[in-house]
Amino acid sequence: MPNAKKNKTVRVALVQMAMHDAAEVNLKKALRFCRDAAEQGADIICLPELFLGPYFCKTETPKHFDRTEPIPGPTTDAFAPLAAEFDTTLILSLFEKRAPGLYHNTVALLDGTNGYIGKYRKMHIPDDPMYYEKFYFTPGDTGFCSWNTRKAPIGTLICWDQWYPEAARLTALKGAEILFYPTAIGWLASEKEQAQTQHNAWETIQRSHAIANGCFVVAVNRVGYEAVPADETPEIDAGIGFWGQSFVAAPNGEVLARASSDQEEILMVDLALEMIEEARRWWPFFRDRRIDAYVGLDRRFLTD
Repeated sequence: MPNAKKNKTVRVALVQMAMHDAAEVNLKKALRFCRDAAEQGADIICLPELFLGPYFCKTETPKHFDRTEPIPGPTTDAFAPLAAEFDTTLILSLFEKRAPGLYHNTVALLDGTNGYIGKYRKMHIPDDPMYYEKFYFTPGDTGFCSWNTRKAPIGTLICWDQWYPEAARLTALKGAEILFYPTAIGWLASEKEQAQTQHNAWETIQRSHAIANGCFVVAVNRVGYEAVPADETPEIDAGIGFWGQSFVAAPNGEVLARASSDQEEILMVDLALEMIEEARRWWPFFRDRRIDAYVGLDRRFLTD
């Protein structure tokens, strides 16, 4: 059907949350937020990265492996009835237990009445002060994924993935028209003088993914200050202030909506999918890619 996407609108909900230490508290709150979003007509709902707990990667502490679960598992089971009731798509970022000693930072997809349809495992794993993710997560092996959900073809990437143009490009080339990035990002207490610069870079790189790929980008962050627990020894400072400001960028790079820097909220945004066709006609980056000239992108560094 030639103009099937003309005037098609997809309503997305960005659930910006602050996290409690107890998983059951976060689960209950996330279910409530998702129900509120679904009742407002959300077609696709995305929660922040690792929404069931505080961002525990601030230290290397083995007890946090107890936070893991299989996928599908108890959390997907808890959300499945809501997804089916409203026939909405849910994007859930979880700490996956694949096998004893083998864990991933993983997104699970529930697609309305279709239920669980698949997972994406975070490909890029950071290891920086207060972001010691390599201690916890095995790099993903799912590749970059696109799903034809009931409302739109979407791709899911996770936090540190958002800095890599290759990840956005490959996900878009697989057909994704909306890129979702569940996120946990903020600034360290010792770096507040760089806060605005860091935030601007984070938003700019994702807006560039929207432009370069002619697609929508949806970044969903957590919010609030999270201190290192008293029984864990911080190496450089007391915690991370997550900057919130979840946002949606259009295919032309325009920020369509942005959440606050300090409040929990549900940001509802209607995406007009015809903007994708329009952007790709005027900026035909896919047409003009020199796929014959990119030898070397699969190497670490070209002077080796």
